[in-house]
Amino acid sequence: MADRIHRVTLFKLPNKEHQEQLIASYRVLSSQQQRDGKPYILSLVVGPAVEDARSKGYTVVAKTEFASLDDMRWYDNECPAHAALKKTAGSFGIGPDDILSVYFEPAHLAVL
Repeated sequence: MADRIHRVTLFKLPNKEHQEQLIASYRVLSSQQQRDGKPYILSLVVGPAVEDARSKGYTVVAKTEFASLDDMRWYDNECPAHAALKKTAGSFGIGPDDILSVYFEPAHLAVL
Protein backbone atom coordinates (compact mmCIF):
# COMPACT_ATOMS: atom_id res chain seq x y z
CA MET A 1 0.00 0.00 0.00
CA ALA A 2 2.95 2.34 0.47
CA ASP A 3 3.69 2.48 -3.25
CA ARG A 4 0.13 3.36 -4.22
CA ILE A 5 -1.44 6.71 -5.05
CA HIS A 6 -4.07 7.53 -2.42
CA ARG A 7 -6.79 10.01 -3.35
CA VAL A 8 -9.37 11.57 -1.07
CA THR A 9 -12.33 13.48 -2.52
CA LEU A 10 -14.79 15.46 -0.39
CA PHE A 11 -18.20 16.70 -1.51
CA LYS A 12 -20.48 19.39 -0.06
CA LEU A 13 -23.94 17.96 -0.68
CA PRO A 14 -26.40 19.20 1.94
CA ASN A 15 -29.30 17.23 0.40
CA LYS A 16 -29.37 13.70 1.93
CA GLU A 17 -30.99 12.26 -1.21
CA HIS A 18 -28.14 13.62 -3.34
CA GLN A 19 -25.64 12.11 -0.89
CA GLU A 20 -27.29 8.70 -1.27
CA GLN A 21 -27.38 9.02 -5.07
CA LEU A 22 -23.69 9.95 -5.19
CA ILE A 23 -22.77 6.97 -3.00
CA ALA A 24 -24.87 4.74 -5.29
CA SER A 25 -22.94 6.16 -8.27
CA TYR A 26 -19.69 5.12 -6.60
CA ARG A 27 -21.11 1.57 -6.27
CA VAL A 28 -21.73 1.55 -10.02
CA LEU A 29 -18.27 2.99 -10.65
CA SER A 30 -16.62 0.24 -8.61
CA SER A 31 -18.41 -2.45 -10.61
CA GLN A 32 -17.74 -0.88 -14.04
CA GLN A 33 -14.25 0.62 -13.75
CA GLN A 34 -11.84 -0.89 -16.26
CA ARG A 35 -8.69 0.06 -18.09
CA ASP A 36 -7.46 -2.13 -20.92
CA GLY A 37 -10.25 -4.59 -20.08
CA LYS A 38 -9.23 -5.02 -16.43
CA PRO A 39 -10.24 -3.35 -13.16
CA TYR A 40 -7.58 -0.79 -12.24
CA ILE A 41 -8.80 0.89 -9.04
CA LEU A 42 -7.11 -1.00 -6.22
CA SER A 43 -9.39 0.20 -3.44
CA LEU A 44 -12.48 2.37 -3.21
CA VAL A 45 -14.36 3.37 -0.05
CA VAL A 46 -17.09 5.99 0.18
CA GLY A 47 -19.56 7.14 2.79
CA PRO A 48 -21.25 10.06 4.46
CA ALA A 49 -19.04 12.22 6.65
CA VAL A 50 -19.76 12.13 10.35
CA GLU A 51 -21.24 15.48 11.36
CA ASP A 52 -18.53 17.53 13.03
CA ALA A 53 -17.54 21.20 12.96
CA ARG A 54 -14.17 20.19 11.48
CA SER A 55 -15.94 18.79 8.40
CA LYS A 56 -16.49 22.37 7.19
CA GLY A 57 -19.67 21.44 5.33
CA TYR A 58 -18.30 18.40 3.48
CA THR A 59 -20.86 15.60 3.65
CA VAL A 60 -19.52 12.74 1.50
CA VAL A 61 -16.00 11.31 1.50
CA ALA A 62 -14.48 8.99 -1.12
CA LYS A 63 -11.03 7.40 -0.91
CA THR A 64 -9.51 5.60 -3.86
CA GLU A 65 -6.16 3.91 -4.35
CA PHE A 66 -4.33 3.48 -7.63
CA ALA A 67 -1.18 1.57 -8.60
CA SER A 68 0.27 4.65 -10.31
CA LEU A 69 -0.19 8.34 -10.95
CA ASP A 70 -0.86 7.42 -14.58
CA ASP A 71 -3.84 5.28 -13.50
CA MET A 72 -5.20 8.12 -11.38
CA ARG A 73 -4.87 10.57 -14.24
CA TRP A 74 -6.62 8.10 -16.55
CA TYR A 75 -9.40 7.91 -13.95
CA ASP A 76 -9.72 11.70 -14.03
CA ASN A 77 -9.62 12.18 -17.77
CA GLU A 78 -10.52 8.97 -19.62
CA CYS A 79 -12.48 6.52 -17.47
CA PRO A 80 -16.09 6.22 -18.76
CA ALA A 81 -17.33 4.98 -15.36
CA HIS A 82 -15.82 8.02 -13.61
CA ALA A 83 -17.23 10.32 -16.31
CA ALA A 84 -20.70 8.96 -15.50
CA LEU A 85 -20.14 9.63 -11.79
CA LYS A 86 -19.00 13.19 -12.53
CA LYS A 87 -22.14 13.72 -14.61
CA THR A 88 -24.28 12.56 -11.69
CA ALA A 89 -22.45 14.85 -9.26
CA GLY A 90 -22.81 17.75 -11.69
CA SER A 91 -26.57 17.21 -11.88
CA PHE A 92 -26.82 18.23 -8.21
CA GLY A 93 -25.79 21.79 -9.04
CA ILE A 94 -22.53 21.66 -7.13
CA GLY A 95 -19.61 23.72 -8.32
CA PRO A 96 -15.82 23.57 -8.03
CA ASP A 97 -15.93 25.05 -4.51
CA ASP A 98 -18.10 22.13 -3.38
CA ILE A 99 -15.55 19.43 -4.25
CA LEU A 100 -12.07 19.01 -2.79
CA SER A 101 -9.74 16.35 -4.12
CA VAL A 102 -6.19 15.64 -2.94
CA TYR A 103 -3.83 12.79 -3.65
CA PHE A 104 -0.52 11.62 -2.28
CA GLU A 105 2.08 8.90 -2.12
CA PRO A 106 2.51 7.74 1.48
CA ALA A 107 5.67 8.82 3.25
CA HIS A 108 4.85 6.49 6.14
CA LEU A 109 2.56 3.49 6.50
CA ALA A 110 1.76 1.68 9.72
CA VAL A 111 -0.63 -1.26 9.77
CA LEU A 112 -1.53 -1.70 13.43
